[in-house]
Amino acid sequence: MNYYFNRLDFIHLSRCRYASRSFIRKWIRIDPELKMIYQITSQELSQIIRIPQKKAQTLLQDLHNPQLKKKILDESRDFHIITIVDEYYPLMLNTIKDAPLVLYGAGNLDLLTKQPTLSVIGTRNPSSEAFGKLTISIAPLIDAKWVIVSGMARGIDSMAHRLTLKRQGNTIAVLGSGFRSVYPREHLPLYQEIVKEGLVLSEYPPDEPPRKYYFPERNRIISGLTMGTLVIEAMKKSGTMITVNQALDQGRDVFAVPGNPLLKQCIGCNEIIQDGAKLIQSAEDIYTEWNYYFQMFNK
Repeated sequence: MNYYFNRLDFIHLSRCRYASRSFIRKWIRIDPELKMIYQITSQELSQIIRIPQKKAQTLLQDLHNPQLKKKILDESRDFHIITIVDEYYPLMLNTIKDAPLVLYGAGNLDLLTKQPTLSVIGTRNPSSEAFGKLTISIAPLIDAKWVIVSGMARGIDSMAHRLTLKRQGNTIAVLGSGFRSVYPREHLPLYQEIVKEGLVLSEYPPDEPPRKYYFPERNRIISGLTMGTLVIEAMKKSGTMITVNQALDQGRDVFAVPGNPLLKQCIGCNEIIQDGAKLIQSAEDIYTEWNYYFQMFNK
């Protein structure tokens, strides 16, 4: 699809109540320059797009709110705002189902253009073996300047970011909240360090607080940014397994580190290996799978 709209208008629309990603995609097909929507009534909008008139009225109220547009301009001075039509929008992410239309960034946007990338995920309650598994699996990749992507959650996610920062590597964190509402709060220093040395991304505006459903929603971005997803440890039913399913749905590779079957943190990994995930015993196994990239990054 070709896009002809004013970029600021598009960001403004994305911030309006009831302007879901689905709504915006439908509307862009009707009004690719985003001019009609500024001129129609709530009754007309309701009839065209088939949403309740009360919701249409609220949406248009936000759209005609100059303070909201001013707020977006103010935020753009503190953070990067990336739309689906921008040069820095990640190409791989643009191929997934329900790709985010607008992303907010803090840190080094150049990381969005670097390859290879690998998402590293796992349980929020890792075993005592987890850090050793993580190190043997990704330390050589970090040193080879692969970009490590995770969600800055407790447990494996934060371990992966910290290991990457410690080895002066490249890391991207994808949040389930806005930048002014970092969750969990104890990871605020980690957020600040990643902003300084890497990149933090969020689909949610800076003032947006965390919500329970934002975290499984953001997981599609974690897997969508990368060529493959590595699972260090995972419970049988968990957010980690949601990300695995999203990665498979996106056609991405899934890797998993096997573990002690007596540990609940290993059950998920062992099961996805049974189902066909690539068993990882060291970083060399990932190198072997992606041999072309290994050769390119080690010339």
